[in-house]
Amino acid sequence: MSRKDILIAAVAIALVGAFFYFYGGHQTPNGQLPLRRLTTQNLTEVKNAFNAAKGEVRVLLLLSPT
Repeated sequence: MSRKDILIAAVAIALVGAFFYFYGGHQTPNGQLPLRRLTTQNLTEVKNAFNAAKGEVRVLLLLSPT
């Protein structure tokens, strides 16, 4: 593969990823709580819910736009 082909493939993958990110839907599976934005107003509520689920698998994902 030439550099041009690799570049075209990388751009195509980035465009498909961006399209899916913005238009792919944001629904969680049945039985799972909906995704939440972490703000200063709901920080205590999220912390309490996280700590209350000691016996379950817990995942907290923080994403930053920078």
